[in-house]
Amino acid sequence: MTNKRAEVHAKTTEMSRDEWLIERRKGIGGSDASVILGLNKWKTPFELWLDKTGQVPVSESQSEAAYFGSLLEDIVAKEFEIRSGKKVRRKKAILRHPEHDFILANVDRMIVGEKAILECKTTSAYNLKEWEDEEIPESYIVQVQHYLGVLGPEYQKAYFAVLIGGNKFVWKEIERDDELIDMIFEAEIEFWNDKVLGGQAPALDGSSAAEEYLKKRYTETENNKAIDLTAANRERIRHYLLLKEQISELQSQAKELENQIKHEMKDAEYGFIGNYQACWKPVVSNRVDTKKLKEQFPDIYEKVKKETHFRRFAIKEVS
Repeated sequence: MTNKRAEVHAKTTEMSRDEWLIERRKGIGGSDASVILGLNKWKTPFELWLDKTGQVPVSESQSEAAYFGSLLEDIVAKEFEIRSGKKVRRKKAILRHPEHDFILANVDRMIVGEKAILECKTTSAYNLKEWEDEEIPESYIVQVQHYLGVLGPEYQKAYFAVLIGGNKFVWKEIERDDELIDMIFEAEIEFWNDKVLGGQAPALDGSSAAEEYLKKRYTETENNKAIDLTAANRERIRHYLLLKEQISELQSQAKELENQIKHEMKDAEYGFIGNYQACWKPVVSNRVDTKKLKEQFPDIYEKVKKETHFRRFAIKEVS
């Protein structure tokens, strides 16, 4: 743990949203900490690696929820002042760790008269249980401990102000945890040095980002090239085939239940029971009949057709 104070990485007073996103990409921020530790349910370490190494457009590095959350930040901060009796001020700068210039902090608000910070959040009503009683989501705990670590040891406390479902407000406080801060920074330093600077991609996951990465990187093939897979893939293939079989069985069960509900609804568009609504409405969709287009207007078909290339993946047992 260092006794030095945070330094200013960049002033944000006149910074546009895209410029701010570009600056965030230059280091590890508080919202990245939970991703690196595997505690974020919205983003994987592989997706974060793609972002920090510039392999996805900077405009896609922030979710819609995060974007609108930032728009509501002022409202949440003002409500915190009313309910807590504390005053807050905006820190118009991205801060950086005094010893590790890639560890960044974009703190929502500073508490006036206290060595403390405020983190403003907006969340869905479905996440109400995450904030009941003394509960605070792990990913947010990690985020503010990251900020407290960047700011220095004199900052001993953080507050949360949360607007839930647009109609419920809660605020909570949390104490500094130096042991957790050390663990967070250790993981961040390893991720930045080994993964971002060292080019070692994190383990591939099931995200669409990982799928798109593989699709773009290995578009071309060598005709009829075959390789011997490593021994680890024997168990991967067995597990893969088992999961595919289970998915097929579950889809069949779901379709059976769907058909039973439809049979009871008959010609009704809606069905209700308790808090559930079933909807079975007619939908009109206009699509081009490519077979008829090719037969009746072959010249037009040749002009408008689009050739696509992709690699089909399949596994089968061979004798």
